[in-house]
Amino acid sequence: MGERRKVQEVWIGAELEGDPGVADIAEIAAARRVPLFYVARAKLDHEARSEAPQGVLAYADELPEADLGTLIRGNGRVPPFLVAVDGVTDPGNLGAIIRSCDGAGVSGILLPRHRAVHVTPTVAKASAGAVEYVPMALVPGLPGTLKQLKEHGIWIVGLDDSADLDLFDLGSLAAEPICLVLGAEGSGLSRLVRDRCDSIVSIPMIGRVSSLNVSSAAALSTYEIARFRRQSP
Repeated sequence: MGERRKVQEVWIGAELEGDPGVADIAEIAAARRVPLFYVARAKLDHEARSEAPQGVLAYADELPEADLGTLIRGNGRVPPFLVAVDGVTDPGNLGAIIRSCDGAGVSGILLPRHRAVHVTPTVAKASAGAVEYVPMALVPGLPGTLKQLKEHGIWIVGLDDSADLDLFDLGSLAAEPICLVLGAEGSGLSRLVRDRCDSIVSIPMIGRVSSLNVSSAAALSTYEIARFRRQSP
């Protein structure tokens, strides 16, 4: 049920009462003294505000917002590995990006307050729960924030189709304090954000389709950085 915020109550569709698939949820709710209610499926679907709800709904406190300064400083053991999202407006894509970031060990995500979707029920569902674990900071403007990161020794690497450098050529830069910037669906990186990047890299496309969905690109690029970091001493 998440570790960073309190769950107020849990709803389960009445047709799932006694179903072994939700037994763990009911058990955890009871152990944590969280009220659990079985409600009509139509009522649950109406309140879920996400596509294809699966019969379980939790009401919880808001996600805590990560502190940018803390993300910049890191934990003192591993160099910061940040991902900045430039104008991604599709909630399904953002959820999938957060899910990949969690899997690849990203230490924080930067979301601009404007020109981007924030965490909605659809984002939370698409992230498969990763919103509960990946620190996310809302920043007033991405170009200014990237400038601040550079001043603290963090390399800014933009991912864009129009780049001369391959993602696979990042080399030792991947092991440094780094912030990977993902552009919006279709339009890519904005001009001001692109100007703040130290390097622009692209994912090599071997087939006939010219680009990848932003969430697929996020998965490939974050894991490529994670792979190099794992190999580095």
